[in-house]
Amino acid sequence: MNNLELQKHANEVRKGIVTAVHGAKAGHPGGSLSAADAFTFLYFEEMNIDPENPGKKDRDRFVLSKGHTAPGLYSALANRGFFPVEDLKTLRHLGSYLQGHPCIHIPGVDMSSGSLGQGVSAAVGMALGAKLNNESFRVYTLLGDGELEEGQVWEASMFAGHRKLDNLCVIVDNNNLQIDGPIDQVCSPYPIDKKFEAFNFHVINVDAHDFDALRGAFKEARETKGMPTCIVLHSLKGKGVSYMENNIDWHGKAPNDEEYAVAMADLEKIGAELEKAGEA
Repeated sequence: MNNLELQKHANEVRKGIVTAVHGAKAGHPGGSLSAADAFTFLYFEEMNIDPENPGKKDRDRFVLSKGHTAPGLYSALANRGFFPVEDLKTLRHLGSYLQGHPCIHIPGVDMSSGSLGQGVSAAVGMALGAKLNNESFRVYTLLGDGELEEGQVWEASMFAGHRKLDNLCVIVDNNNLQIDGPIDQVCSPYPIDKKFEAFNFHVINVDAHDFDALRGAFKEARETKGMPTCIVLHSLKGKGVSYMENNIDWHGKAPNDEEYAVAMADLEKIGAELEKAGEA
């Protein structure tokens, strides 16, 4: 898939995020938007998946360790065809299957998650299981940078490095903001790359919003043998929505009707620019 098509898909994913959180009157738009390009690349190009057969045995697995950014995952899944985009409006509603954190009963979701630090352990277990059973699928897991303050992340990483799980790709969304403020002021996990290297990971630093860079990073991860890979995404929290970008206030709240209109206007403008680029 070419980059312009990926950019268009990512913009639709961002629209879905904003629409879902607005409909719920709750949720986490900031970190969902910062990871939207990564979600898009994973689900539209990188992973071996099939919306018509979500449970196929040889599919690649994905675990959203930072489960509060479920709006981003749900929007990517819906736009990829796992369930109707219209259902995003039911996020967190009574009776909806789309609740605030990923649940394994949702088509395309491989692991229920939400308690920070635990998703990566599940992903490591999946990767080990694939190795023990001589299965070829790869396992991807997305963590928040604030999540790296959880000790279980490093227990799982130590095990993954020790067992040389080269079918595992840990992705860190490094937007530098967590619920209480900048991560380097709350409890700094920096240098992130050096820490993962110390746990016997191959580490790649990449611009989270550059599809050429993402393509190169995931290719390098697939080609790395004898150790797991960590891709550190240098991202912008709230990417794509003017008043949310790099604004800690939008870690975990929903836009009101007026704010929703502004956000959608921002994304419609981006969409129009992408359409114009495609015609040039």
